[in-house]
Amino acid sequence: MTSLNLGTPFHSSAGRRLRRLPEKPASRLAISCSSSLLSNKFKRAYTSVMIVPTGVGAAIGGYAGDALPVARALASVVDCLISHPNVLNAAMLYWPMPNVLYVEGYALDRFAEGLWALQPVHQNKVGLVLDAGIEEELRIRHLQVDATRASLGLPIVEYTVTDAALQVEKWIDPKSGQSTGRIQRPDSLLRAVETLVERSGVNAIAVVARFPDDDTDDDVENYRQGKGVDLLAGVEAVISHLVVQKFGIPCAHAPALLPFSLSPSLCPKSAAEEIGYTFLPCVLAGLSTAPQYLVQNFNSLGKDCMLASDVDSVILPIDACGGDGALAFASRKTTGFPML
Repeated sequence: MTSLNLGTPFHSSAGRRLRRLPEKPASRLAISCSSSLLSNKFKRAYTSVMIVPTGVGAAIGGYAGDALPVARALASVVDCLISHPNVLNAAMLYWPMPNVLYVEGYALDRFAEGLWALQPVHQNKVGLVLDAGIEEELRIRHLQVDATRASLGLPIVEYTVTDAALQVEKWIDPKSGQSTGRIQRPDSLLRAVETLVERSGVNAIAVVARFPDDDTDDDVENYRQGKGVDLLAGVEAVISHLVVQKFGIPCAHAPALLPFSLSPSLCPKSAAEEIGYTFLPCVLAGLSTAPQYLVQNFNSLGKDCMLASDVDSVILPIDACGGDGALAFASRKTTGFPML
């Protein structure tokens, strides 16, 4: 703050005559600056990473966007927060945060290892891939998310349908207790993505695969009551990893499911997945401004690109620290780097 001491009295120009104040000796112009108002351009941004591994039954982040309030709180106290779809997606719900980077899990691991950099963007061109195994009515329901383009102005460029059903399989790993799975036709998925990239120039991909309705009643009810493990999340990560590893662009997945029977008592942590026909809105919102991934030419990176060395702290569940990203951050040589 600048203060000026001119050393002379102030006289009113009003009609009434004011008594003249005693004059003080004139002093030199004094200027002082308050450091508290200096521009932040002289300070490096504080960057934090929030990781909640997918499909492990985390008490916070193991359900339908229930880690999002934590991410919002963190985003309010850091300059930049980097996180992934398992934290930021909440089916029909999402929360826009301009200082949060939406990074797919495989890309986040490569970033943590120092192999990839993150390039913030103004806006991506998003393409949508639909599984050929989705029934017609359910497919139409998912295409109605074109409302995100009309109402939110999201840059959804084009969609395509795979040339074969992806045939998703899911299960719980008996050793780790983590949900996982596979798709029988990864070739069909990758061809569909390639078509969108080459034909329409998209640089972010949303995938909707038809998931089997083979969960037991107990599994479904446990999840709806905020217990157990998200049976879908593990193979969702497998699907997005395939795309990111092959094409090096942002990707996120939303499952296509038949609606569950109505339940009058749902755990709020799971309820976001039951207020609509599709989980796509949060995925499209996240991908629209997700950072691009830079794999080469680190020496020519712009000033706004982010490297693992820019990260100041990592937040993750206390008993879920064995993932590639967490281990990579933990192995950094930087002293005083907190893992919280």
